[in-house]
Parts: sequence; structure tokens; C-alpha cells
Amino acid sequence: MASLTVRQLDDEIVRRLSIRAAENGRSAEAEHRELLRLALLPRDEQLAARQDVAARLAAFRHRTAGRGSAPATALLRESRKERMETLTGPDEGG
Repeated sequence: MASLTVRQLDDEIVRRLSIRAAENGRSAEAEHRELLRLALLPRDEQLAARQDVAARLAAFRHRTAGRGSAPATALLRESRKERMETLTGPDEGG
């Protein structure tokens, strides 16, 4: 395999590449390879890759359907109530 060195990159580009790599669980070098691969794939391969991702997301939604989760506002309300009870004691009225 060939190697490629990219010089004189803007610091902001390198920072964003590092963040994106961390978000995807890859090294910056691996993320760079993936970005180049995606940018240079023929359009039909890009479409196939997107369809694969869509199918995996649909399968995940199917597996997790019906589990439900509390809305963020309910979780915040519960957390605040617990903190208040820790500070002031149980609320007798509600």
C-alpha cells in the first residue's frame, strides 16, 4: 500500500479531523483514510454504503422498539426533586 503525507494543513482542519475520529472511535489517520475513501468512491458504492447504514439503523430501531425512555424533562424533574429532598428532607405534600 502507498503512503500519503499531507503538509500545511490548517490547525482547525486537524482539530476537526481529530474530533471526528474520536467520535467514530478511530485514529486521526484512520479517519483521514475513511474520508478519502468516501470522497473517492464511485457514486453507486456511496449509495450502497448509505443503504447499508439505513438498513442497520432500521434493524436497530426494530430491536429497540417498545423499550421507551422517559422524556428528558421528566428525568430532570426527578433529579431536581431528589436533590431538593437531599437538602431539605422529603416533600410531605407530593
